[in-house]
Amino acid sequence: MRILYVTDALAVWGGIERVLSDKMNYIVRQYGHDVYVATADQGGNPIPFPLDERIIVRDLNIRFHQQYHYRGLKRFLKNRELERLYRSRLSSFISEINPDVISCIRDGCASAVLDLHITIPVIFESHAMYRDVEFENSTFLHRLSIYKGRKKYKGLDGIVTLTQGDADDWKCVCKKTYVIPNVVHLNESGKYSQCKAKRAIFAGRFDLQKDVDSLANVWALVQLRHPDWTLDVYGNGELKPHFEEIVSDKKLNVSVHPAVPDILDKFIESSMLLMTSLYEPFGLVLVEAMSCGLPVVAFDCPYGPADIIHDGIDGFLVEDRNIEAYSDRVCQLIENDKMRLDMGQAAIQSSQRYNAAKIMVQWNRLFSELCHTT
Repeated sequence: MRILYVTDALAVWGGIERVLSDKMNYIVRQYGHDVYVATADQGGNPIPFPLDERIIVRDLNIRFHQQYHYRGLKRFLKNRELERLYRSRLSSFISEINPDVISCIRDGCASAVLDLHITIPVIFESHAMYRDVEFENSTFLHRLSIYKGRKKYKGLDGIVTLTQGDADDWKCVCKKTYVIPNVVHLNESGKYSQCKAKRAIFAGRFDLQKDVDSLANVWALVQLRHPDWTLDVYGNGELKPHFEEIVSDKKLNVSVHPAVPDILDKFIESSMLLMTSLYEPFGLVLVEAMSCGLPVVAFDCPYGPADIIHDGIDGFLVEDRNIEAYSDRVCQLIENDKMRLDMGQAAIQSSQRYNAAKIMVQWNRLFSELCHTT
């Protein structure tokens, strides 16, 4: 089987890039399929995560960023020119390799492939969410443009989502939806948190989605009851100075650190993980922390946490944006050593749902079914 992945680039140390790299490596090594990747804007950027040498990556050298050198009508015309070039080069590459199935990773990639009107099965992987623009500071016209563009997705052979909630949302444009969770880098060190350290941890980007303001408000309430506990925050992003200012103004027992590659080691040194996202397409960090033996606490936001957390067993799922209830759950874990440890042990077992073998068999089955329908 020949599988073509279409994406913008493999150039940043992001969750999508890591998951995609892991999946492609598994497909080549375990199933022996041929895997190709078409990128539009890779350029000279190195691929951040190692790929099996048998995976063929072709950069189509479009450079969509060129359009931003212009304004107004000139930018619009440059965008049209680049879109035409993209479709032409993508069509040539598809004809060259003749894939059995095409999987699109980004919205724009799916639109471009559909515009080619090919007979090869085409799917779109929703690594974000259908409703993600509702949570961002985007204009009404921007949202309208996004939703209008997605109407053509009715021509897809399927949309693969990370949660059932997102699958239900996508059905308004494509009835054929499939739910396949992410492959997660689970802790395989044999070392686990004993949940004894008076330390909680947060790991994520400093951006609107992660709602670090709520994190600070939660910890301010926790600190009033348990001033001997600290919160370690790991991450980068544009809102980091804003969060550091809040920490300073409120005099919080919070240490802010840059993102680190060995975050699993930091989990093992902690006693619980906190997540305060406004929305979460999946929540890789939840599963990673659980595999290290941490109970987790998250708002019941759309949609990831509810699919991952068994409330009261391996963590707590809190009414969305209820700061007081969230802080109460954190304090409940702080005040009950046995509960922390028991939940942490349950979390280790729960995290095994997302190991590569269990997830990739679903992908292999889907690709096989799609190929047999043509």
